[in-house]
Amino acid sequence: MYVRNFNILLRILMNYYYVCNFKTGIFVKILSMNIALIGYGRMGHEIETIAVKRGHVIKLIVDQDNTTDLNKNKLKEIDVAIEFSSPQAAYNNIIKCLEEKVPVVSGTTGWLENFDNVVDVCKKNNSSFIHSSNFSIGVNLLFKLNFEIAKHMDRYRDYNVSIDEIHHIKKLDAPSGTAITLANGIIECHSDYTGWCFENGEANGKIPIQSVRKGVVPGTHTVTWDSDIDKITLRHEAKNREGFALGAVVAAEFIYSKKGIFTMSDVMGF
Repeated sequence: MYVRNFNILLRILMNYYYVCNFKTGIFVKILSMNIALIGYGRMGHEIETIAVKRGHVIKLIVDQDNTTDLNKNKLKEIDVAIEFSSPQAAYNNIIKCLEEKVPVVSGTTGWLENFDNVVDVCKKNNSSFIHSSNFSIGVNLLFKLNFEIAKHMDRYRDYNVSIDEIHHIKKLDAPSGTAITLANGIIECHSDYTGWCFENGEANGKIPIQSVRKGVVPGTHTVTWDSDIDKITLRHEAKNREGFALGAVVAAEFIYSKKGIFTMSDVMGF
């Protein structure tokens, strides 16, 4: 027991932590990072807890009441920024960090019409950037399975697909970014579908998405392939926000020493 506790203490004092490389299954050593948290709501608090547990330092916290703290002087000490703010603020937050060559992990949705501009600024400043509609390791496995099933379903036209998502009442966007990502994965490899629509919209050639807001549900997503003879269901149900926060910190550890534009498929080793 004493030896185990001493080894844990030694690892902290030596200022590094071990994380798993998903592609190889090998645990690798990383340095402790100075992290900027941009957005300090429920996700920001959860990310803070996970990051500290993994040996990192929260050096800067920026929220609605101190946006001016996101400046050149304070970003000098930052190794990576994790951004979970709002659709209105996300783009400017990301640009400010990238212009100071600070890598950015962004989980904010609703701003992606400016994604190409972010890519250009990232490349111009030789920095790194990753965005995902959902950083949960489980959800990214769901994305992969969804894509593979859709490829096979392209040969079986008796099945029609639909997507359902349920979230807490404080979630602002609908459908969720995760539901849209699932729909886009199907559209990419199934020739029957060209887009998505809300459940009560015109579904001809479109994937219907039903969005429900109730209670404090962290997030449930279901993809259903339905025919006259049977039904195939692919479902992910988050039990809390810890999985989302863990994935965001793992993504930050991944891009910390890299340059370029990445996705969670890169992080996961797909």
